[in-house]
Amino acid sequence: MRIAVTGGISGIGLETVKKFIADGHELVVFDISKPALDVDYIPLNLASQSMIAEAIAASSGQFDALCHIAGIPPRDDNAVACLQINAIGAFAFINAFIPKLVDGAPVIAVASRAGMGFENNTAQLDTLIACEMDDIAAWCETNDIDATTAYRLSKQAMIYWSQQQVAAHIGKHRFVTVSPAAVDTGILDDFITAFGPVVAANLARVGRPGSPEEIANVIAFLASAESRWINGIDIVIDGGMGALNLTL
Repeated sequence: MRIAVTGGISGIGLETVKKFIADGHELVVFDISKPALDVDYIPLNLASQSMIAEAIAASSGQFDALCHIAGIPPRDDNAVACLQINAIGAFAFINAFIPKLVDGAPVIAVASRAGMGFENNTAQLDTLIACEMDDIAAWCETNDIDATTAYRLSKQAMIYWSQQQVAAHIGKHRFVTVSPAAVDTGILDDFITAFGPVVAANLARVGRPGSPEEIANVIAFLASAESRWINGIDIVIDGGMGALNLTL
């Protein structure tokens, strides 16, 4: 298969690219910088509408799957960047990329366990999804959004938006999101800082964070023909955190 991956230079994205290469697939990686792997590379900055357009124009041919993994964690005062990159820019890129997908190709997007509960927040998410890139700073100010809240909303929006796409593309493309909990990557400390004691408590309950390889294996399965009846859902990968929270 020929597969497009955004965010392939580190963490879950890097392990996903390695998995696809090991399985014999052809990869095109979109990211802010080039991965240290032998793959086709196209520069992409999801905070820039012009760079999104340039990346789309540079990607020739057809693809058998799109795995959207690119994103940033909550950090300091990056609320605007979180929403621009993790939500608005992501939607713009995926929408523009869909015509490059063959019939039956899946779109797998990485969200987060932090995005759970989106069903109870659709009114606010509708206003966010309707924003253009240049609207986000004002939207954050109007809604009093800090970085941690922005990250949570960006992942809620990714799950919600992806499920909205199913009706428009049924019979042609699948849309599935993957929502990991704490994963042992270079940005784990950012999540521990942002979400505080709840992360430490959940990690203590399940014994360890997830590994990026474990998440990559799920993404690879979702990109395969074996998963072709899986559509329009969010798959939470949390080592049992959610189940334990029901009983503890």
